[in-house]
Amino acid sequence: MSVQAPRNAVHLMYRVYREVFPSVHTELNQWIERAKAIPNDELRSQALMSIEEKTFHCEGGGIYSLLAGNRQSEAVRFIVAYQTISDYLDNLCDRSTSMDPEDFRMLHESMTDALTPGNELKNYYAYREDQDDGGYLHALVRTCQSVLGSAEAYSLVKPHTLKLGSLYNDLQVHKHVMEEERIPRLKKWFEDHQDQWPNLQWYEFSACTGSTLGIFCLVSYLLSGRLDESLAKQIEKSYFPFMQGLHILLDYYIDQQEDEEEGDLNFCSYYTHQQEMKDRFSYFVQHTDEEIRKLPDVSFHQMIHEGLVGMYLADQKVGRLADGRNFVKGLLRISGRKASFFYFNTKMYHKLKPGRSL
Repeated sequence: MSVQAPRNAVHLMYRVYREVFPSVHTELNQWIERAKAIPNDELRSQALMSIEEKTFHCEGGGIYSLLAGNRQSEAVRFIVAYQTISDYLDNLCDRSTSMDPEDFRMLHESMTDALTPGNELKNYYAYREDQDDGGYLHALVRTCQSVLGSAEAYSLVKPHTLKLGSLYNDLQVHKHVMEEERIPRLKKWFEDHQDQWPNLQWYEFSACTGSTLGIFCLVSYLLSGRLDESLAKQIEKSYFPFMQGLHILLDYYIDQQEDEEEGDLNFCSYYTHQQEMKDRFSYFVQHTDEEIRKLPDVSFHQMIHEGLVGMYLADQKVGRLADGRNFVKGLLRISGRKASFFYFNTKMYHKLKPGRSL
């Protein structure tokens, strides 16, 4: 029997803390043990660091498993494995001496293969010196393939997961190349998509491609047995670009000061002034709300939407940002009451458990 998705914030948070987070950590602990056994020092270090520093990505993504009914554990298995690939590769690209787009493209072939049951595994490290991961990345890819391969109707989802996954991979290649090439590459890439999204700026489009939420939503509905072709199309439209864009813009918003100090690319820095950024965030909030109303379990998706706003804005980094307090008040006000609930809930969670919880 399928389990109904939570319809109110208290029920959602109860199930998140009682079911989702423990299940996510059980999966992550297995990958930590695998990562500890990686023979290559650099690959082992980046694998372990990516899990330690970005556990909150798997925790947040794991919430979508609540849509999977009695296959919730399989949804968690896929989400944790796929997100762990994403975070591991991000570390390899971010902290690597390599600036080779071929290297980044080859690494991210693993994410395409993870979404394609039956694809043969490759040497994803072919263009870099560090090679021997003891089968770690292959095991992550196989786990994703195994979950998707067990779902009879994956053919309904595959075009949409591959489209979102391909956009994500393109972003990772373009944003990790040599600094002087990044912006020209990202702008040129956006030109290929601008006709479809004329109301977005190149940096906003880039942000929209950088989220894995749409894929997690598609896979969770697939496992629930409730998915048809119409719903698969609607999930993609409801999540891309606005829900995913809001997700990643919030992530960049809280990292502004840190990225400026470290000289890292931050899409929020391309807004001409603070008021423009506030207006554009409001635009994304409003369009996200409109799109997710077209989905089943609308209360659940609204809570994810408002939860993103509340939980990101509750991050301690916001206190160090110029005009951060006013920005938080304004965005919480237009995002709805539940956003404030998640904001204060997350503030409390930070006090009880130091570190980030998204």
